[in-house]
Amino acid sequence: MSKQIGRAWVFGDDVDTDLIYHNKYLAETDPNQMPQYAFEYYPGRENYAKEVKPGDFVVAGKNFGCGSSREHAVYCLQYAGVPCVLAETCSRIYYRNAINNGYPVLFVSGISEAIQSGKIQNGDTLSVDLSTGEIEDLTTGTKLHGDAVSDLEHEIMAAGGLFNYMRQKAGV
Repeated sequence: MSKQIGRAWVFGDDVDTDLIYHNKYLAETDPNQMPQYAFEYYPGRENYAKEVKPGDFVVAGKNFGCGSSREHAVYCLQYAGVPCVLAETCSRIYYRNAINNGYPVLFVSGISEAIQSGKIQNGDTLSVDLSTGEIEDLTTGTKLHGDAVSDLEHEIMAAGGLFNYMRQKAGV
């Protein structure tokens, strides 16, 4: 995967799945329709779905995606064209849902402090290389290093998710 450049949407710590994708929309089964509800209940981000552009990044602190196991919280970002989530940590279930659906999460040590200190701000332009984990805020010059996406995760993403990956491995 090559470097991707996009705008940062900065969130804090403990962003739960109800804030990413509220449970009132769980009846929606078409992932292409889910982005319109993303972050609708996150204070100050009620217009996220109308303003996010393909290539923009979600940047969060610690414990992103905590709460329920809904895959909608992954789909609404993936189908909005957000190439990945950058977070210090995220819940294990969010991470598994993301990988199982071929969507990368990059764990970035120190990103929570960078958010809190203003080294990364909403609207900054980021350059992110999923293969190396290198992140540069082109607006402020801040450089961070995340855990690169593993070879297995690359294979799952290239296959379009875990089910397709397993089908390919089984020769089906």
